Amino acid sequence: MELKDTVEMMGSSDYKERFRAEYFQLKIRMSGLSKMLIKYKEGTLNFTPSCSYDLLSGQLKSMGLYATYLEERADIEGINLYN
Repeated sequence: MELKDTVEMMGSSDYKERFRAEYFQLKIRMSGLSKMLIKYKEGTLNFTPSCSYDLLSGQLKSMGLYATYLEERADIEGINLYN
């Protein structure tokens, strides 16, 4: 799934569908940042980041915590995040 695949979901009148889109977008962004951090550490990025590795790593950790909260809320509210 790519970000563009969540556009229709974001426009839904169903809050559960918008919630799923938010979660999917977060996971997509986390995956991209994680891959970037691996390349950053290896020195194989094709650009020079403006931000430090530590700052970006902290961002990824915060995103992970946010994802955990969304997963817990989805469980409580009966929102299926896995299909």
